[in-house]
Amino acid sequence: QAQLVESGGGLVQAGGSLRLSCAASGLTFSDYVMGWFRQAPGNQAPGKERDFVVAISRSGGSTDYAGSVKGRFTISRDNAKNTVYLQMNSLRPEDTAVYYCAARFSRSYYSVSGPGNYDYWGQGTQVTVSS
Repeated sequence: QAQLVESGGGLVQAGGSLRLSCAASGLTFSDYVMGWFRQAPGNQAPGKERDFVVAISRSGGSTDYAGSVKGRFTISRDNAKNTVYLQMNSLRPEDTAVYYCAARFSRSYYSVSGPGNYDYWGQGTQVTVSS
């Protein structure tokens, strides 16, 4: 049974930093493209898609960022530890959301921004940025 467990969320002031981690188990981690998505308060109605934040290829050699986080957030992965990380710097109040880790079994790297393309999801971790 595949499982993704996020950690590292919390409350931070605007301009601060947080580092999220997502530990995977029950799957061959290096076979999976990994992504981070988020869902902001008030955007959690049924049928509302989670917003793409960033994705990383199986080897870590390719990444894609949403425009709103480019230059502030950095994704990385450690295949030996079955873990993907999201370093978030220069946080803004509009970054407040529940952040979800997702895994997609794929031998190629494409269409990584669509939440429907992912096979497994974590339970989410809350990030709150105060102004």
